Amino acid sequence: MVLSKDGLFEILEGNRRLTMRVVEAFPKEELFHYTPADKLRPFAEMIKEIMNIESAYIRGIALHEWEFQDSFAAISTKEALISACEAVRENTRRLWQEVTDETLEVVEKDPFFGPAQSHFARIQYGLENEIHHRGQGFIYLRILGMEPPEFFVRD
Repeated sequence: MVLSKDGLFEILEGNRRLTMRVVEAFPKEELFHYTPADKLRPFAEMIKEIMNIESAYIRGIALHEWEFQDSFAAISTKEALISACEAVRENTRRLWQEVTDETLEVVEKDPFFGPAQSHFARIQYGLENEIHHRGQGFIYLRILGMEPPEFFVRD
């Protein structure tokens, strides 16, 4: 493995801090209702997806309990969304202690999305999904006439 467990987690943490700054930059109403086109989702829905994937993968990787639930569908306020994001990340930090470098190398069929892959690849997928949706949030903010957070700041 080229990247250690701790190195990977620092990347995840830096990305999450940036994602949360994007959430915080959104006006309350637009966070849950604005889309620039009919087929797109509000940014809050993308954040709920990120949390669902993170919750399912970390529980599966750390505890071998594979269950995908839409645990955040009822959230409808910015404060509740931020609080849920903090709770999910706190749970991830706690469960991360159960993960080893060897655990990340384990290859299994993905119980949610199909093909066999390593746990590291699952974490990478979750990160790439977060980055993709965060980029959409950047675009939404710009369309709304707002300046998104600085991309290069991860602390």
